[in-house]
Amino acid sequence: MRAPLPVFLLGVLVIQCVVHAAHELNDASVFPETIRLDTGGLSRKSFPKGFVFGTATSAYQVEGMANKDGRGPSIWDAFVKQPGIVANNATGDVSVDQYHRYKEDVDIMANFNFDAYRFSISWSRIFPDGTGKVNWKGVAYYNRLIDYLLKRGITPYANLYHYDLPLALEKKYKGLLSDQVVKDFADYADFCFKTFGDRVKNWMTFNEPRVVAALGYDNGFFAPGRCSKAFGNCTAGNSATEPYIAAHHLILSHAAAVQRYREKYQEEQKGRIGILLDFVWYEPLTRSKADNYAAQRARDFHVGWFIHPIVYGEYPRTIQEIVGDRLPKFTKEQVKMVKGSMDFVGINQYTAYYMYDPHQRKPNVLGYQQDWNAGFAFAKNGVPIGPKANSYWLYNVPWGLYKAVMYIKEQYGNPTVILSENGMDDPGNVTLPKGLHDTTRINFYKGYLTQLKKAVDEGANIVGYFAWSLLDNFEWRSGYTSRFGIVYVDYHNLKRYPKMSAYWFKRLLQRKKH
Repeated sequence: MRAPLPVFLLGVLVIQCVVHAAHELNDASVFPETIRLDTGGLSRKSFPKGFVFGTATSAYQVEGMANKDGRGPSIWDAFVKQPGIVANNATGDVSVDQYHRYKEDVDIMANFNFDAYRFSISWSRIFPDGTGKVNWKGVAYYNRLIDYLLKRGITPYANLYHYDLPLALEKKYKGLLSDQVVKDFADYADFCFKTFGDRVKNWMTFNEPRVVAALGYDNGFFAPGRCSKAFGNCTAGNSATEPYIAAHHLILSHAAAVQRYREKYQEEQKGRIGILLDFVWYEPLTRSKADNYAAQRARDFHVGWFIHPIVYGEYPRTIQEIVGDRLPKFTKEQVKMVKGSMDFVGINQYTAYYMYDPHQRKPNVLGYQQDWNAGFAFAKNGVPIGPKANSYWLYNVPWGLYKAVMYIKEQYGNPTVILSENGMDDPGNVTLPKGLHDTTRINFYKGYLTQLKKAVDEGANIVGYFAWSLLDNFEWRSGYTSRFGIVYVDYHNLKRYPKMSAYWFKRLLQRKKH
């Protein structure tokens, strides 16, 4: 049963929305008179005291100024320049120019009642060559951003790496395929802790290292675009070994950065540090034992690949058995460093799929995705797993969020969890009036937050939720053909227009006046 809004509140909100839209657009017709900002009974009170609500972005997706003010190129700057890689050959060179418009963006967060902002620091904006010389203009930018967040009462959550390895390190030693990256990342992290840690108390090392390893080295879909010929259009790579080598170095880099933080800064700065892992929920297609095993293999190869070593000091048994001697091993010293190397784990959760056992024999060409030996299904008995968003991979499956976070609770000792990304997209060419009227997105958030609350009520130690994304922005291979924002960006003039979903959050997150 949906809880309707009290009539007087509904009227107030309709007036607020229409006035705002009319003010921005000189056209009150953008918002219909029948707005129902129904939160489904959810409010701040539905969640534990101190539960944090924020929005998230990443450096390459929103900052712009990619080749200016001293920033060095990242592997994505090189990758997007290959014709046909990104929709309409778009780049993040300008993107939505948060570099210059950060105050406006932070004001929006504050005005819409958000508590926190999860942003990423561009490694090559701080160290243009990955190591060595510091770009102080880049440092000054992050200082301005952090200071203004604090001024507006927004807590900064800083992520050190969101897909954007400095290109110099890729050229120097093949980036994540070399163990040299471990020390270089730890040095970069150390600099950030020292420089920003007096104000930043929430650190994340890597965003979605599984995506980095799998899409970067198994099918070449993301930078640096390496894979075996059988799995993608790559000029170099080995899908049987490189994803595992890259993942191994990502885990060691994460652990080395955490070690630096704990040994040198944590006691004095009193912050915490974790890692952000993507987790699609994999549901068995049927009740058969074979399909259950296929779904479990998928979970192990997806989220277990990273969280299992961090919690238990080794890769999941399944991965060890299937990958065999292609899987790098941790030394005893490394196990000590890796095991327990998180104060919290961020889970990026969007969707769920059915998995089945394909009854395949050993593949002719080995690769990470082949190693799963699991088939994907998006419908069962002709019924889709959920309504589809604009992105081909994104189905609206709120119960998948509940199952994903309960799985982390049960398998990994109920760690502190931040739901660090969740959201859905509309097509990039949606008009401004239609883009602002994003009732589908409201229903998405309502469904997922309801399931998140259910997990919290059942004892999952979840302490925060971050909506992806604050702004429509550069969406990797999709360029500007996909809009995930709760704020509409007109890509011609970069004007910001809060969508109805932003107003929905504003209502959900309002605080009682004392």
